[in-house]
Amino acid sequence: MDRIGIVGGIGPESTIDYYRLLLARFRARGMTEAPDLVLHSIDLARLLALAAEQDRAALTEYLLRAVEVLARAGATVGLFAANTPHLVFDEVQLRASIPLLSIVTATCDAAQDLGWKRAGLLGTRFTMVGGFYQEVMAQRGIQVFVPLGGDQDYVHDKYLQELVKGQFLPETRAGFLARIDTLRARESIDGVILGGTELPLLLREAQHPLPFLDTTQVHVDAVVAHVLSGGPG
Repeated sequence: MDRIGIVGGIGPESTIDYYRLLLARFRARGMTEAPDLVLHSIDLARLLALAAEQDRAALTEYLLRAVEVLARAGATVGLFAANTPHLVFDEVQLRASIPLLSIVTATCDAAQDLGWKRAGLLGTRFTMVGGFYQEVMAQRGIQVFVPLGGDQDYVHDKYLQELVKGQFLPETRAGFLARIDTLRARESIDGVILGGTELPLLLREAQHPLPFLDTTQVHVDAVVAHVLSGGPG
C-alpha cells in the first residue's frame, strides 16, 4: 500500500481535520490497520508571503522542498492539505519525485458528477483569483464565480485573521452565508466550492439552500480511492 505524504500546517486546524478524516474513511472502507502516513508541516506565514509577492518560482521551490522531505521519508504519493499551494501545483508536480493528488482535480470531478455548470468559489484571495480553479473547471464546461469588492475582502480577511488561527465564530459563519447569498443572487450558481480547507470547519454544519463542496472531504475521498485501487505511486 502507498505511504501517503501530507504537506500540512496550512493551517494546523485543517491538517488535523485531514488526519481525522483519512483515518475515518479508511475504517469505513473496512481497513483494520491505520493507513501509512507521514506529515511535513511547513510555515504558513512564509507560504502566504510568497503567494502575496506573486513569486511563483520561490513558492514552487519552497513547496517542492516540502514534497521531497516526504519522498525521503518513504512517501509514494503526496498531497497538499490546502488549496492555496495549488497556485503552483503543476510546476511542483513536474519536478517532484513522487506523484501528487490535486484537490482541484478532485473537486472538479465532484462538481461535474453533481451536474454543476455555475459554481461559486470561496477561499483565500490567492485561491479565488489565482485562476487555477477557473482553468480546470472551464475544461469541464463549468464557470466559476467569486465574491467581488468588499465581499471578497471580507472572505479573505476573515480567512487569514480568524480561520487559519482556529477561530470559528458564529458571527463569521453568518457573514460568510450572507456573502454566499449575494453570490447566488448575482450569478445563479448551482453550489459553492469551499475552496479553503478551514472553510468546512466553519460551514460544514451550516444550513443553506445551496449545496457546498467540502474540498477537504472530496480530497480525502480521492486519496483513499487512489490508495485502495493500487493507483500509480
